[in-house]
Amino acid sequence: MLDITFYTRNGQPPRSVEVAEDIYEWLAKSDFSKIGKSVPIKILVEGEKEKIPLVQLTKRNRKNLRTFLGEEIIRESDAVLTELGDSPSKKEYQDGTNLLSKLHELLKCVENEHYLYLQRV
Repeated sequence: MLDITFYTRNGQPPRSVEVAEDIYEWLAKSDFSKIGKSVPIKILVEGEKEKIPLVQLTKRNRKNLRTFLGEEIIRESDAVLTELGDSPSKKEYQDGTNLLSKLHELLKCVENEHYLYLQRV
């Protein structure tokens, strides 16, 4: 599992979204990785100042990420409904909705205005 982490400015605990390696690779090759630019920023992490590469969640970056994730959620929802059919098993449902669930989790973090930075690496 790999993490995509969202940070606030005031030192509150970050929010990490754990994603499987295949999802992380897909995101890295998608437009998700092209939105915003990671720059070293000094931030308070667990009580200590650290300089880490972050994407600032400006209005523009937030809007572009929201658009990307929204479009992918729609695309993935269609694929999931087609794949699962009428009566999937619990395991088929869990396996089939993993990407969709992670996309929703990322979207909620992007939409949360308390998060000001995104760490993709």
